[in-house]
Amino acid sequence: MPSGRFPVVLSVGLGPWPFAAPDPDAFWRFIDRAEALAIDSLWLSDRLLSPPGGRAFVLDPLIALAGAAARTRRLKLGTSVYVLPLRHPVLAAKELATLDFLAGGRLLLAVGVGVESEPEYEACGVPKAERGARLDEAIPLLRRLWREPMVTHQGRFFSLHAVSLDPKPLGPMPIWLGGRSDAAYRRLGRLGDGWLPSSITPAEIAAGIRQIQRYAAEAGREIEADHFGVLLAYCVADSREQAQRLAEPYLLRSRSDQPPVALAALGTLADCIEAIERRVQAGASKFVLRPACPPELLEEQLEALAALQRAVD
Repeated sequence: MPSGRFPVVLSVGLGPWPFAAPDPDAFWRFIDRAEALAIDSLWLSDRLLSPPGGRAFVLDPLIALAGAAARTRRLKLGTSVYVLPLRHPVLAAKELATLDFLAGGRLLLAVGVGVESEPEYEACGVPKAERGARLDEAIPLLRRLWREPMVTHQGRFFSLHAVSLDPKPLGPMPIWLGGRSDAAYRRLGRLGDGWLPSSITPAEIAAGIRQIQRYAAEAGREIEADHFGVLLAYCVADSREQAQRLAEPYLLRSRSDQPPVALAALGTLADCIEAIERRVQAGASKFVLRPACPPELLEEQLEALAALQRAVD
């Protein structure tokens, strides 16, 4: 059983549409079951464009989370991660604050630069080479728009004069960041409130936390020690071999230097607890677990996630 200085929180995440058919009822049933199982939070990915043929589309995260907010009362709602450089920060601030307001303060925000997709940036009229600089300018602007009664700003990309934005979020909204590059670590040290990387090993989590805190110290800041998490694919089955077989078609292949199984929690309940424990020992305490399984097993994996949470409590 994992142990550490902070509570270990396990949440569920969805990326590309995981259900057997493009039927919205499947999504709503999944939401209802997550609420009934007392899953901490639901996290949705952000991809603007679909692959050729429209396979494995990704829902707009804010619209889908708004629907989930209306359907639930306890489930928290997260973005993993929201590609802020594709949006104007005023529009983003308005939509995010409105969602948090209507959801009763349940929004959890993680932002980033997105995947290495030139077409998504072209489609939005944003040069991909500017995405990091745009994110750097947008993050402080979000905070000001949510905190100050009126905002004037003149920057490289955005110009605001006496802008007032309401509703405000119901409380302070920490802004977590994704990424596992040195540029991402520097940005997080200067601007972020927490870290939610994906496709990362336990050793890289530990090294990343150390580097982020060094950069934070250089900026006169410190990231709270329980504000480090990880996105992790998982599949619970009767054996490790069976879990790997079920998960294999659904695992991301985002790295050439690591096999996908090394970046996931696969196997029996005990195997998955052990995988989580390794990441807890590296410094992570917030987990977004994405089920890697055939569509007909999604509800079963949600039940397994609830069992994992009970085991780590």
